[in-house]
Amino acid sequence: MSYQFSYLVRFQYLGFRLHGWQKQPNLKTVHWALDKTLKFVFKGIRVKSIGVGRTDAKVSSTDYVFQLFIDEEVNAKKFIESFNINSPADIRVVAIEAITNPEFNIIQSPKIKEYRFYFSHGEKNHPYCAPFLIGYLDKLDIDLMKQGAKLFEGHHNFIHYCTKPTPETKVNRSIEVCKIVENTELTASFFPKKSYMLIVKGEGFLRNQIRLIMGALAELGKGNYDLAYIKRSIDGDSEIDFLKTIAPASGLHLHKIDFKL
Repeated sequence: MSYQFSYLVRFQYLGFRLHGWQKQPNLKTVHWALDKTLKFVFKGIRVKSIGVGRTDAKVSSTDYVFQLFIDEEVNAKKFIESFNINSPADIRVVAIEAITNPEFNIIQSPKIKEYRFYFSHGEKNHPYCAPFLIGYLDKLDIDLMKQGAKLFEGHHNFIHYCTKPTPETKVNRSIEVCKIVENTELTASFFPKKSYMLIVKGEGFLRNQIRLIMGALAELGKGNYDLAYIKRSIDGDSEIDFLKTIAPASGLHLHKIDFKL
């Protein structure tokens, strides 16, 4: 089914009350809220949206992208204004641009994704922090975690960092950047005095890969793993058990998507 026009739309959402991107029966998801708003904004006009990929329940994004297919040309300024007036408070469109390449496919187009996982440690956080960052009660060795994060950079076997992989799952993946730095970007008056973020960049990630990486780094910081164990976990060592510590979803944010056009 062809449409006359196609657009790339960037928008933001807080995922804490939503059940991930993908539509699911009887659940409020990001795609459900998006399409509900689009149908109201474009009453009587044939329209379709395809997201750049899935995110889990409670995961947020500061730069999610979807491809909009529609039978009428869209005025960018009016669309952004109308969408943001009628969308839920935790969803906001920030930009829209026409797609001139008829072969462009948002799913198949090469892209670099940057995720950020925000966390603190050593104390119980203010409850208002819950949608944004995870507070580990244990005192973590941040310097050791920084060393561990760097080990994930490069091309590795991530079979132990994937939930329910199948024989067809491509577990050999490359990570361009994996580092822990102090968080100075996401702030609020109720945040702890010091917090951190795990930054991970790459072309594609396995199911729960980043949350499993963060979980492993947290265990490293607690003293339950060492650097040698982390190295073994990404070299395809079959004697390593599948990692069970998955970091909570609400600390994870899809921060940026760059298409390699």
